[in-house]
Amino acid sequence: LKSSAHPLIVFCYCPNSASSAASISFGMASNSGQNGIQLLLAAEQEAQHIVNAARTAKQARLKQAKEEAEKEIAEFRAQMEAEFQRKVAESSGDSGANVKRLEQETEAKIRHLNTEASRISHDVVQMLLRHVTTVKN
Repeated sequence: LKSSAHPLIVFCYCPNSASSAASISFGMASNSGQNGIQLLLAAEQEAQHIVNAARTAKQARLKQAKEEAEKEIAEFRAQMEAEFQRKVAESSGDSGANVKRLEQETEAKIRHLNTEASRISHDVVQMLLRHVTTVKN
């Protein structure tokens, strides 16, 4: 076998270094082949750890966003229910016409809220996904 006179150059991403890429040059490829392979395996393991950490952080952010959204929905639902109960209590002494009027108003508001929610739900989901999936260092 004939030994190659060209050095082996490896480029790897090093997030902790001052520059975003570092090159490491080894002597003769035949002399440092085992060393280079070990370095590549170590770099691959580090990259896998970084990817796993990012995946875990993303899952945590998604879970947090879901919990916050559920909390906001519960608060809104409680607020609307309280308002409805207040209106029902105000009109409970009145005739059936007021009750019917309040029910119609409530149904109209519910229809309006459902229409608005369906109109903007796609945009809200996209915004949440954009904010949740954006990784900031």
